[in-house]
Amino acid sequence: MACVPKHVEHFSKFSPSPLSMKQFLDFGSINACEKTSFVFMRQELPVRLSNIMKEINLLPDRLLSTPSVQMVHSWYIQSLMEILDFLDKNPDDHKVLGEFVDALVTIRNRHNDVVTTMAQGIIEYKEAFPQDWVTNQNIQYFLDRFYMSRISIRMLINQHTLIFGTTNPVQPSTIGSIDPHCQVGDVVQDAFHSAKMLCDQYYLHSPDLILQEMNNEKKNHTVSIVYVPSHLYHMLFELFKNAMRATIETHESSNSLPPIKVMVSLGGEDMSIKVSDRGGGVPFRRIENLYSYMYSTAPAPQMGEHARPPLAGFGYGLPISRLYAKYFQGDLQLYSMEGHGTDAVIYLKALSTDSIERLPVYNKTALKNYKVSQEADDWCMPSKEPLDLRNYKVAK
Repeated sequence: MACVPKHVEHFSKFSPSPLSMKQFLDFGSINACEKTSFVFMRQELPVRLSNIMKEINLLPDRLLSTPSVQMVHSWYIQSLMEILDFLDKNPDDHKVLGEFVDALVTIRNRHNDVVTTMAQGIIEYKEAFPQDWVTNQNIQYFLDRFYMSRISIRMLINQHTLIFGTTNPVQPSTIGSIDPHCQVGDVVQDAFHSAKMLCDQYYLHSPDLILQEMNNEKKNHTVSIVYVPSHLYHMLFELFKNAMRATIETHESSNSLPPIKVMVSLGGEDMSIKVSDRGGGVPFRRIENLYSYMYSTAPAPQMGEHARPPLAGFGYGLPISRLYAKYFQGDLQLYSMEGHGTDAVIYLKALSTDSIERLPVYNKTALKNYKVSQEADDWCMPSKEPLDLRNYKVAK
């Protein structure tokens, strides 16, 4: 363990190498070379792990010292050491390549619960210490980067293990976890039906779906792009759960529920999906809070408890869904009209050459973001009390 900081120092000096969706496809298609992938992975994974491990150490001590964050940190150290074992091994040895796949599967499984364990750490921290705006900003900044880094590391591991591992892919048409012809409408339907089943279980009814597709590149064709279907499913499932819950709770006294409308549109540059509900909307000032890890962790879901709606959880659904969208240079935005409903729009790149990983890098700029201090705002703060204009009587 003593040599871990030395390795982290060394590898964090390198910047991660973002791959495009096209590069992922080339890496894994007909000319897939396990040796090339192995040599790339044994260098790239330590770089990505070390970059984010440098940032874990910049967290407030009070958060860093919680049992949950300590546990996550230990997983990262262990995984880094296991990959470093392969640095001096021979890429021409088939046994080594097989061992590497096994090691990656072990690492992936070890990190399965990182999100919930980290969320637990935030709860432990919030319960023990008073909150201040600056620390919350720092934690928000860190968690966006930490979870994005995790998405990217899992993406690399999944591609390598699915393409070169022994398990046969569920869908022969996919390259690792990427579908070169991902039918967006099908993923919309899948995610909607999963959310609908949950909703029916809990509320005994659910809104319907109206789906419309517009392919502006090939008229009368359905929309398909090169993408990771599981990522798209994750985002849509989250949006549908939120939309259904809002719709039902807003219309509980009515006999019929307004449908959830989805519009899928493919243009030259963007593939956009708009999910529209009539669930009463949220006040504008609350929109930013919906993406916050610090606001949304409470109330903490109790595992195995039946009292809470199955359509709610740690509240990390939206912030993490937005990271999935941003991961390949897209975004997820909410437009709400309080009293009416909400439009959520997922923006993705239409072209696989534009879909390039968005990765955090540890450098001076990142460091500066952890040193955010509470400075005076350069906009006036509105007074809570009505202004007493009698003080301003003009002298006669």
